[in-house]
Amino acid sequence: MAQGHQASGIQAGRLAASDIAENFADLHPAYETHEAMVAADRCYFCHDAPCMTACPTSIDIPQFIREIQGGHPESAARTILDQNILGGMCARVCPTETLCEQVCVREVAEGKPVEIGRLQRYATDALMACGVHPFDRAEPTGKRIAVVGAGPAGLSAAHRLAMLGHDVELFEGQPKAGGLNEFGIAAYKSTNDFAAAEVDWLLQIGGITVTYGKTLGGDLNLEQLKSDYDAVFLSIGLGGVNALRAEGEDLAGVADAVDFIAKLRQSDDLSTLPVGRDVVVIGGGMTAVDAAVQSKLLGAENVTIAYRRDQSAMGASRFEQDLAATKGVKLMFNVMPKAVLGTNSAEEVELERTEIKEGRVTGTGETLRLKADQVFKAIGQTLEGQPEAVELSGGKIKVDAQGKTSVSGVWAGGDCASGGEDLTVTAVAEGRDAAMDIHQSLMG
Repeated sequence: MAQGHQASGIQAGRLAASDIAENFADLHPAYETHEAMVAADRCYFCHDAPCMTACPTSIDIPQFIREIQGGHPESAARTILDQNILGGMCARVCPTETLCEQVCVREVAEGKPVEIGRLQRYATDALMACGVHPFDRAEPTGKRIAVVGAGPAGLSAAHRLAMLGHDVELFEGQPKAGGLNEFGIAAYKSTNDFAAAEVDWLLQIGGITVTYGKTLGGDLNLEQLKSDYDAVFLSIGLGGVNALRAEGEDLAGVADAVDFIAKLRQSDDLSTLPVGRDVVVIGGGMTAVDAAVQSKLLGAENVTIAYRRDQSAMGASRFEQDLAATKGVKLMFNVMPKAVLGTNSAEEVELERTEIKEGRVTGTGETLRLKADQVFKAIGQTLEGQPEAVELSGGKIKVDAQGKTSVSGVWAGGDCASGGEDLTVTAVAEGRDAAMDIHQSLMG
């Protein structure tokens, strides 16, 4: 048993470093070549491939699997990356079980789909290992575009614009590019600093200059950007976190799940990362699951996800829910936080049972308490730093199907923009499509 394991409160070193390293190993290990061949042989290469329709980036899945089957993983990667330049990360983090693999004919007929995500990783990893960027820039257009935010949407837009011959200035508030791929995804989904390696590889296209420490509403002003550049693409994400609106929210031990995940992702030694003995995560999305599972993997004894609706309404996929359960996380449904209790720091969480009346969550008056020395808030994020001139819809930047905002010359995509799911793959598609529309608008 790790030293200090019996101590109460939030602390580091609940498990030995070797145990933590094993816990945070790759969730889906990469295929060996013979495994990829066997997996590819299961594909029917459907003419009207439902998997391709289910992919937000419309990757030609039968084509790339056929190329793997023929022994050409680099060609398969080119097919993938032509539609999704962050295909390597998407292969790791996409909820394929609710997208391409869910509609796979093999899944429908046999309950076991072709493992499209792992095949995609096999191909993209093979190409990146060659150290060669598969795309070339077009002749320079003389146009300059500002991209604000170096998350999936911003990187996707920047790469496509650069490939089309434009010069791109990419502004990022964090000290690293990647957005949620770098700071917001569970460490066991993206190992060995893959997010950073993918960014470095993407930038090999040329024509993209990255400036760090610059944020919209801080160092950057939209009117000035419009004046200085031929077009602007906003991919600023969602920087704010919703409040619990519960008594005791300001007690020590109560934290934002996104901050916890970011610290974990940037840690050089996970055995030094403090975690509670009794952890409660409030929320029902992917962030809640990632925070809960990683708390357990760091050595928390009791971890509970408390969600205000029933299981079917959870934002996290059933695969993610089952993953949490297999790691020892308890899932509670139809409960909402009433208060965090403790003298100076969190000791308990009081929850109220809920029911749904006319589509709204309503408390029943029945309450219960859970021990909790650490409480994570994972109840959604909000837009921060939005320019006043841009019209909003549902708390996000309002865009049309091409990503145009209400302001001429300004496009937006990713989590900050209205429409679409908050997924890496969706953000990539939105960045790519906005880039194409910017190109058309500038070039006529």
